[in-house]
Amino acid sequence: MSQQQPGPEEVAEALRRGQAPSEVLAEPAGGEAPPLQEPDVEPPAPPEPSVPPAVPVSAEGVTVHGVGPGLLAARDQVLRAAAADGVPAALTAKDATLWGPEATPEASVRLGWLDLPRTSAELLPRLRTLRDELRADGLDRVVLAGMGGSSLAPEVITRTAGVKLVVLDSTDPHTVRAALTNLDRTVVVVASKSGSTVETDSHRRAFEEAFRAAGLSEAEAARRFVAVTDPGSPLANLAEAADYRATVLADPAVGGRYSALSAFGLVPSALAGADVAALLDTAQALGPALARPDDNPGLAFGAALGGAGLAGHDKVVVADNGSGMVGFGDWAEQLLAESTGKDGKGLLPVVVEGVDAPGFAEASDVHLVALGELPPGHNGTAVAGPLGAQFLAWEYATAVAGRALGINPFDQPNVQESKDNTNRLLAGHAQGAAPPRFVDDAVEVHGTMDALADAGTLAEAVEALLAVVPPGGYLAVLAYLDRVGESRATQLRPALAARLARPVTFGWGPRYLHSTGQYHKGGPRVGAFLLVTGAVTDDVPVPGRPYTFGQLQAAQALGDLRALAGRGRPVLHLHLRDRGTGLHQLLAVAGEE
Repeated sequence: MSQQQPGPEEVAEALRRGQAPSEVLAEPAGGEAPPLQEPDVEPPAPPEPSVPPAVPVSAEGVTVHGVGPGLLAARDQVLRAAAADGVPAALTAKDATLWGPEATPEASVRLGWLDLPRTSAELLPRLRTLRDELRADGLDRVVLAGMGGSSLAPEVITRTAGVKLVVLDSTDPHTVRAALTNLDRTVVVVASKSGSTVETDSHRRAFEEAFRAAGLSEAEAARRFVAVTDPGSPLANLAEAADYRATVLADPAVGGRYSALSAFGLVPSALAGADVAALLDTAQALGPALARPDDNPGLAFGAALGGAGLAGHDKVVVADNGSGMVGFGDWAEQLLAESTGKDGKGLLPVVVEGVDAPGFAEASDVHLVALGELPPGHNGTAVAGPLGAQFLAWEYATAVAGRALGINPFDQPNVQESKDNTNRLLAGHAQGAAPPRFVDDAVEVHGTMDALADAGTLAEAVEALLAVVPPGGYLAVLAYLDRVGESRATQLRPALAARLARPVTFGWGPRYLHSTGQYHKGGPRVGAFLLVTGAVTDDVPVPGRPYTFGQLQAAQALGDLRALAGRGRPVLHLHLRDRGTGLHQLLAVAGEE
């Protein structure tokens, strides 16, 4: 009897079960064995099967759609292994052994994020009451002082909801001074998991001093603060002693970058006016699907990320294409980079401006990820769905990808070095910046790369940096500038990406230290770095500390530069003597102006 290929419906069902396209098309119909060949006759080579269209994986409004035979084959290999090992049920049951014995101690205290769609609902009545109290007192301007996981999710939530939240995650004195306004209607959410984050502690001190200078008593000023932190942290103790208006304790079993649906994501967003109940509803609806091996978009996406990474597609280029979310890529950037960038491997998120932007193009080491829909003619992965469910799906997928890559997705072993360098500089125990190699108009050029030996202009220095980006490498632009007043610095990314034809990332300092900084130092040694600082014209003191915000910012930039250079990473440091003129000059050299 002749073999028949399965029909389209059978193919679709088999793909949903996690089988590779090649397996589906090679399976004999009706379970019949293929006819025996004569022993002395060479069997004919089977025809190359055509790959059927990929079947989207959907549950509760979240859809993951992969396109491209190579990416799908890599994904399906991880999917089959995960299903065979019982990963979906084990992960939702919070099995800390999934990532190996070395990761088990950390994972055992970092899986609380799986419960957040349910447990965080307990916060909702309290947050509604607190928001009403603040509005009744005329406090309708919410400032969030937080870094990394304490600020990125609230920014996405409030921007997507169209409500105003002032996010202060910079030590740039111009940014800080701009935030210290409209104090008569301001409440400050101080968010820090450890309770000792230097940037957030400095912001808190600045606002306390500003409220006192505005005529508020110590008790009145304390009523302008809401603390979000872990139980027993220095911030929790301080807030209790000062009698802050509210202290919300977060689940200590949730790491910062997995905390979008915890108090860190919900408190500032709710106080600013976002509907955080809807976030939890969509995430909770997705939860049951994450325990099963089939029709599980979180598993499919994690397998796509991990499988592509194992196949060499370790640059995850993320662009929005009709998702309805605003700024989601910046949150996903921290999640992927800090979770996977260690032990010399990892996934580098490259957030670009859109699907038409330079850098959103297929390459041998690139995995295109579209938030919404993949544009026609592109191979990659599209992820769509409501914001709350997306937070949970991406966290789950990152944990799955980490297992496939053989890393612990819950630690960040290389973050502390830059912090230690910064502290030594602030304490005067380390030498400051060396004199520049040369000055080109408004820009000082610093660096120790051999490639700079023949450079005598800014254009030559930038060209020398681009020339040392290796095949399979990337360029990271790190800007210690005013994120609001000097936002056009972001134009450096597409301009340099158009010239380099390699992935180019952009990060605001010191914000990126809590995000991609882990990958820069712990990931593959294929990065080159353009670090940009600027002269301070209106510095702001940090009350109770022997340094200013400008000095803190400079120490953070130099501290990270030394951590990168100490690992042999090529770094070009450009200092703008005049920020406006220097940035214009740099953008012109990059090709943007």
